[in-house]
Amino acid sequence: MRVTQSMLANNFLRNLSTSYERMGKYQDQLTTGKKVNRPSDDPVVAMKGMNYRTQLKEIEQYQRNLGEIQTWMDNSDDALDKSTKVLQRLRELATQASNGTYDAGQRANIAEEVKELRNHMVEIANTKVNNKYIFNGTDTTNPRFDKDGLLIANPPNDEGVNIAVSDGITLKSNINPSNVFSEELFAELENFADALENPASTEDDIAGYLGKIDQFANNVVDERANLGARTNRLEMVEDRLSAQKIVATKVLSENEDIDYEKVITDLLTQESVHRAALSAGSRIIQPTLIDFLR
Repeated sequence: MRVTQSMLANNFLRNLSTSYERMGKYQDQLTTGKKVNRPSDDPVVAMKGMNYRTQLKEIEQYQRNLGEIQTWMDNSDDALDKSTKVLQRLRELATQASNGTYDAGQRANIAEEVKELRNHMVEIANTKVNNKYIFNGTDTTNPRFDKDGLLIANPPNDEGVNIAVSDGITLKSNINPSNVFSEELFAELENFADALENPASTEDDIAGYLGKIDQFANNVVDERANLGARTNRLEMVEDRLSAQKIVATKVLSENEDIDYEKVITDLLTQESVHRAALSAGSRIIQPTLIDFLR
């Protein structure tokens, strides 16, 4: 087969273009730090990268959900702690008032404090966090009680606020409010204040409220224990998601990120090959008339 000058020139230009493409590919990889900058570079790696990145995004969303649950639980625990302190103070007042040495005026003063504590309990029951009422079930846009301690909606909303923390797994972020805050609680506290203001009330009448206050306090402790158990589980889920994120990030990096040492070496090698091709090509191109006149 006869090899013409035009064939040599065309082959040279084609190979030179291929060399430029290879150098461009290595330069793109060094610039982005990624093996694949477009799906056509490696469809398999690109598809795996999409799957790994989707998995990583899901984990990050679940971690944000955990933050939301943590906010609910922390504020719920804080509110229950304040409720416990209020009930402890009410018990102290009931113990003092049941003492026969207290006169009507002193009991009236205690009654005023009981009323204030009752109002404070109503405020705790209507705790609002991030513009959401955390003690009204799934109806987070409305308060549970009015200022008099009466339910706004009857029957009350006690549904759990469940938030996804993993694929197919949800955690309840709120408590059962009826176990802690109820019309009965506020009614008994109002009756307690009335009994303190009633001169006809005996020491036994006042002492009778001790058992009721203790029962309300036990309800708070029980609900707080349940909340604590779910908080412990939340921490374990958080640790598991953190471990999953590390693994997913590592796999994604191994799939997409380049080995800088290798790519730099490949680029330098290709540049050497390219210069050699240019040198050889300069000898292949047909000499001009001036070359013959030398």
